[in-house]
Amino acid sequence: MSQVALPLLFAIFIWWFSTGAILYLDGLPRRTFKWTMLGTSALLIAALAGMAASSADASPNGAYCGFTCAILVWAWQEVAFLLGFVTGPRREACTPGATGWARTGLALQTVLHHELALVVLAGAVLAVTWGAPNQTAWWTYVILWSMRQSAKLNVFLGVRNLNESFLPDHLKYLQTYFTRKRMNWLFPWSVGLATLAVIPVWRTVYAPGSSAFESVSAALVASLLSLAILEHWFLVLPMPSELLWKWGMGSRDNAVQPRPVRTEPAEVPR
Repeated sequence: MSQVALPLLFAIFIWWFSTGAILYLDGLPRRTFKWTMLGTSALLIAALAGMAASSADASPNGAYCGFTCAILVWAWQEVAFLLGFVTGPRREACTPGATGWARTGLALQTVLHHELALVVLAGAVLAVTWGAPNQTAWWTYVILWSMRQSAKLNVFLGVRNLNESFLPDHLKYLQTYFTRKRMNWLFPWSVGLATLAVIPVWRTVYAPGSSAFESVSAALVASLLSLAILEHWFLVLPMPSELLWKWGMGSRDNAVQPRPVRTEPAEVPR
């Protein structure tokens, strides 16, 4: 049971705490951003080193280490994006009336550098774990990457809950590239394919021939993917998921508001 319950609880805690911590950091005064970026960059280097070392350790401890290091690598790009250091060449609201491919192109320009950073980090994770017996870190990063891309596309195409409050003031213009509606055509595919993918991973956890390492590694990866699926449901269900991380939003209470810009997401008739 410990090979299932402990990894599940660990993944839930890391998912909940890391999200709240990042929200707290990007809500601090702008003068702190360079120090936050410096600190997370140091953690990035340490995480890649730890990932390389743990990739040779096919044990439950190695699985936990690889999983944690992958989360820290992912946290770097989240912080870099939300602090405004790695976003894209376009840093303004969507052109009024833009639709179709024109709107898609404008939206891509707002996150282009961020998307390139994700590719570079994926290459770094792959390089330090290549051919090693412990691939927990690699699959953790793949899940974070693929499910975040899915979430971005769903928010762009239209969902009920856009979680605009998660955006710091200097990124509020991104809301103009979101679309609010009950659901879009991609959502069922996103959730359906992810659910089909997570089932065999959970089966590995309980498979009679699985070693302790294989069970723990699969449980960590399956837990993370299950949480990502849950986050997708948060996008369309009538429930305030932001309450899970209200504690992380406390740093924004005394933030200085910038000049107002058009930040309303596109509305689609229901």
